[in-house]
Amino acid sequence: MKTNSNSYTIIYSAVIVVIVAFLLAFVFKALKPMQDANVALDQKKQILNSLNIRNLSNEETEATYAKVVTSEQNVENGTIYTCNVDGKTKYVFTVKGMGLWGPINGFIAVNDDKNTVYGVYFNHEGETAGLGAEIKDNQKWQEKFQGKKLFKDGDTSAIVLSVKKKVENPESQVDAVTGATLTSNGVADMLNDKVKGLGQYLEFLSQK
Repeated sequence: MKTNSNSYTIIYSAVIVVIVAFLLAFVFKALKPMQDANVALDQKKQILNSLNIRNLSNEETEATYAKVVTSEQNVENGTIYTCNVDGKTKYVFTVKGMGLWGPINGFIAVNDDKNTVYGVYFNHEGETAGLGAEIKDNQKWQEKFQGKKLFKDGDTSAIVLSVKKKVENPESQVDAVTGATLTSNGVADMLNDKVKGLGQYLEFLSQK
């Protein structure tokens, strides 16, 4: 076959494409278990972060998670983790929402009274550094949620925990991230959302 012919070029290109595709598929399959393990480890760290247990090594994370998280219950769009921290029961809830540039998600830990926030951890896929990304990077902002109430005056029909530019009720409201209105609104919506947010757990939270 002539090396400068069209047929040679087409066949050669096809063979190269098949070889590259095979190699990529092989590498992906070989690395997938490691990638899945890293994703699972990162999620464990985020759950522990929401319980105010931070800055652990990988080994410490695995050991602490196994000790602290006693059970998990899957619901339609989320998960409830029952945890034991210093002998006290905490519940961690997964929440999902939408920020300015993409999805945001997080974990909210609540005391055994099912009304008082123990801690939170929020994450994002593409928020602006120094602005919307503060929901993940600013630990002090996340700590503002500690001690806030989910409900008002024992009314478990609606969650009042929220993020506001102007805080009027410090018992249940947290200052929005400066300069990141849309992302802050996304967090606020995520807290009340009855499909993927904290609102989907109302039935569980209302059980005493």
